[in-house]
Amino acid sequence: MKLYVCYTTRGGPGHPCGKAYDALKAAGHDVEVGHAMGAGFLPDVPFNLTPGRRRVKALTGQSRVPALELDDGTAIAGSEEIVSWASQHPAAPSAAGSP
Repeated sequence: MKLYVCYTTRGGPGHPCGKAYDALKAAGHDVEVGHAMGAGFLPDVPFNLTPGRRRVKALTGQSRVPALELDDGTAIAGSEEIVSWASQHPAAPSAAGSP
């Protein structure tokens, strides 16, 4: 899975990208991070539609982040939606430590 964020997965407890990332990690997911860069408050003009934002727009129909792309190609847009998905879909336990 890949989580598209603005510039960071941090930014304080209320930062949407950080909230989504923290929820996925807390649920045990190994998440790849894609940086969308640009500014979410700007319109979809060429200088703001970075490759990451273009991918998010292709997945969700809009260029705002955070957005989560699941391994099956399904997309989840929005911090609260990603947090909710993570709480309902914890990662499967790893077999790495099994005898």
